[in-house]
Amino acid sequence: MLETSARLLKLLSLLQSPRDWTGPELAERLGVTTRTVRNDVDRLRNLGYPVHATPGVAGGYRLGAGASLPPLLLDDDEAVAIALSLSTQDSDTAAQALRKLEQVLPSRLKHRLQTVQEYTVGTAAELDPEVATSIVTACRARERLRFDYVKFDGAEDRREVEPYRLVHTRGRWYLVAWDVNRQDWRTFRADRIRPRIPTGPRFTARELPDLEDYLAKGLATAAWRFRATVTVHAPAHEIAQRVPAALVEAVDDSTCRMTAGSDTPELLAVYLGMLGCEFEVDGPRELVHHLGLTADRFRRAIDTADHG
Repeated sequence: MLETSARLLKLLSLLQSPRDWTGPELAERLGVTTRTVRNDVDRLRNLGYPVHATPGVAGGYRLGAGASLPPLLLDDDEAVAIALSLSTQDSDTAAQALRKLEQVLPSRLKHRLQTVQEYTVGTAAELDPEVATSIVTACRARERLRFDYVKFDGAEDRREVEPYRLVHTRGRWYLVAWDVNRQDWRTFRADRIRPRIPTGPRFTARELPDLEDYLAKGLATAAWRFRATVTVHAPAHEIAQRVPAALVEAVDDSTCRMTAGSDTPELLAVYLGMLGCEFEVDGPRELVHHLGLTADRFRRAIDTADHG
């Protein structure tokens, strides 16, 4: 027979599943009598868990939503942060855990979680719940967002924007927003954002650009520390298939311009090595320098092979 504390935890786990449990079913699962089950249910209620009982043959026990979120010992922000973290993970285990948590969230917290989910696009495991909550709350309230932003070179910048959406693409989360000072749409990496409080004044919503098209162009040209524009001697559709993370525009039937970005020139060089065709590089100089080093390294390897 399980000890009382362990038995209560197992009982709580059973009650969090989305179904009703009869007294005999719970007694069988726990290896106790139905009287012990009733006593354990009373203990959970005394601890603050809202265990509901329905009388009759078809009735049973289930865990309901309460006016607050005891006994998990979480405040409102922590509860939403955990729920958000679970909702952004693409796994059956996370989905099951989220269903259990949503079942006991009070209505005000369910509303906050729905707000976060409404203003995010895509799923990923790595999203700071506190940052995400601050951003999407400003999105829904249509309030300007002030934040410190870490730029490519590590320096910090103060930004003020009209926030619209958090979008996950290419392995990262991005904020799509209207930059108040630059008077244009901008994309910001969410992991570099540190929101400041309070938020700014309310704003009138603008028409969002097509997110897929805007991000494809924006990330290829503005979201990386190093960016390269390359003339490639191959059809545009072929290069777009080989390097899907780049922006590719046709020059003619056999030539195109490719714009690609990366946090390192080494990764840009990898992209170019994947092309399998002739190309000319306009810059940056860090990329040109790295290509020269790589070419010298390859030549030495060839010379060693020829004399081996």
